[in-house]
Amino acid sequence: MRVAGLVTWVLAALLGVFLLRTWLAHGGLRRKARARSSRFAPPLIFGHGGLAASGLAVWIAYLVVDVRPLAWAALVILVAVATLGSTMFGLWLRSGRLSRHGRHVYVARHAAEDHFPPPAVLAHGTFAVGTVVLVLLSALQIGG
Repeated sequence: MRVAGLVTWVLAALLGVFLLRTWLAHGGLRRKARARSSRFAPPLIFGHGGLAASGLAVWIAYLVVDVRPLAWAALVILVAVATLGSTMFGLWLRSGRLSRHGRHVYVARHAAEDHFPPPAVLAHGTFAVGTVVLVLLSALQIGG
């Protein structure tokens, strides 16, 4: 189960890198005077990715040295990662592709995250949830 957690974490990370690259390529860091080019603040994006990478490093250290507190540390980091990821997923779902300007006028927004392929977002989230479950079960030492 510990190795399965590593596999799901790496797959989620690879999809996350793809989503980050897509976000950057479509102006995620650019700020326009009239409208933001992204609903995601850069600290949210980079905090999510940075914590995920740190947690993965802790998880690999746990697999190498087999010290149980490292599994719990990885789980705590993963919960923070999941919280940030859930926030971004909610923003991505809630906002859609149109932005309201004025009282009754809608203008296409085309934020950077509007270019995410929905299957990639779904797969990233599925692997992330699987990772949380596998890491929790491993920390509890259920199933070996």
